[in-house]
Amino acid sequence: MQAAELLIIAGGGIAAPFNEIVAQFSKASGHKSAVRYGTTPELIKMATTGDPFDLGVVPQDVFKDAAARAQFAPGPVVDVARAGIGVAVRAGAPKPDITTPEALKQTLLKVQSVASIPASATGTRLAGIYDRLGIAEEMKARTMAQPAPQQIIEAVANGEAQLAVFLLNVLMDPRLEVVGPFPAEVQREVVYAAAVAANSKEREASKAFITYLRSPEAIVVIKAKGMSPG
Repeated sequence: MQAAELLIIAGGGIAAPFNEIVAQFSKASGHKSAVRYGTTPELIKMATTGDPFDLGVVPQDVFKDAAARAQFAPGPVVDVARAGIGVAVRAGAPKPDITTPEALKQTLLKVQSVASIPASATGTRLAGIYDRLGIAEEMKARTMAQPAPQQIIEAVANGEAQLAVFLLNVLMDPRLEVVGPFPAEVQREVVYAAAVAANSKEREASKAFITYLRSPEAIVVIKAKGMSPG
């Protein structure tokens, strides 16, 4: 197979393992890849505005949008990685209690500021969790909306926000301390899935990349970066 240049769109929450896997795949196959990251709304826009791309590794929420789904090849999508939602504080700060749904609720109500990304697959799940806890309105006032995962870390590391609430794998940064995952009763994972673009000019290389995402080498990286494979 001739070396290809793959154009990939991917969810920002999977960036840490994905960058490493892309480099490994390039070394193993000779194919090069250019990745554009985004939140769910941004990825839907990327898929539907007519800009060329070869494959997507995106939150399943993207495929629930009919216009976006139409831009991918028909057939099942391949689940690649998943992560749950958790809480982190600035390194050295006291760790609040989030061990039960009630404890989590009280912790969230006590703080003034929570860094997160409402316009994301995680944000959609958080809205449902807040609703279930009966604090949806209160959390709208406390949430400091960030444009991308890196800004969540920055906001808490520099003291702008008291808590980071996002995917656990994103919160793994030396400047933060992970308090833990949301309690099982309210936990909702974000699942990242892969599919080839309907108009991909590099269909075979794209399929090979998706196969590689399920390989033992890729799974090692996914686990090391705080996510679960599949």
